Amino acid sequence: MVDAPSPAALEGLHPVGRRPPFGEYLAEAWRRRSFALTLAGHRLVGSLLQNRLGVLWIVMRPLSIAILYGTIFGLVISGAARPEGYVRYIIVGVFVFEFFTGSFGAGSKAITSNAKLVQSLGFPRILLPISVVVEQAMRMIPIIVLLGILLLVFGEPIAWSWLLIFPILAIMGVFNLGAALIVARLSVHARDVQQFIPILNRVLLYISGIFFNIDGALEGMPWGLWVVHLIPTYDFIAISREVLLESYTAPAIAWVAAPLWALVTIVVGVVYFWQAEARYGLSE
Repeated sequence: MVDAPSPAALEGLHPVGRRPPFGEYLAEAWRRRSFALTLAGHRLVGSLLQNRLGVLWIVMRPLSIAILYGTIFGLVISGAARPEGYVRYIIVGVFVFEFFTGSFGAGSKAITSNAKLVQSLGFPRILLPISVVVEQAMRMIPIIVLLGILLLVFGEPIAWSWLLIFPILAIMGVFNLGAALIVARLSVHARDVQQFIPILNRVLLYISGIFFNIDGALEGMPWGLWVVHLIPTYDFIAISREVLLESYTAPAIAWVAAPLWALVTIVVGVVYFWQAEARYGLSE
């Protein structure tokens, strides 16, 4: 004998904490996409209103990192490790890397920093990491504008290839979202993950070849180059440099690895995050 469906089921209602089927989950997230966009916009505006300099703080962080680290590394590196057009090389690396660090760091807190929202309202929790990456994409707008201005100031000829930076950053945004989903779930059950994120970002800052030509520095170590060329942040920075800098050519593998990283990471991230949907907020 088959039990009759409950009135709640007939009305499309379900218990709090239930994990919906994967397809239904994604469809619901798409229907509520405006929530993520609105949340991202409000959070960005709120953070800017807290500071007198407003939007200037968005560009001051990557600019100060480029000046500080660029000066230090500029004094100590030489030979094959020092790239042509050193200043432009560093500026592109730092500014593109900022997109990843912002998404990765804030993504790890996407659930834990919104505990009251998670506990009080029913919506696909995936919208919270999405809103984080959307906010970081909004922050990249003035950064990209400043990047273009600085490249022109330091003598880089403008080219049609510059337009390719937008699809590159879009693909990188997909990768960033996948990474944010993974650390968002991990940090819910192990807050120590949030302490590890800055350390990992610092390691990637150095091994992604942002302040020196890592290909030249490791030219005598083929295995080392092979490992570096498979680091996702290196790949996105390398192909960004190729489209923006006339003097730089990215390794061919970077053009293949970057979109593959984005595809694999977003698939793994979405599934991994969805699997714990029923538990978000329960341990807060």
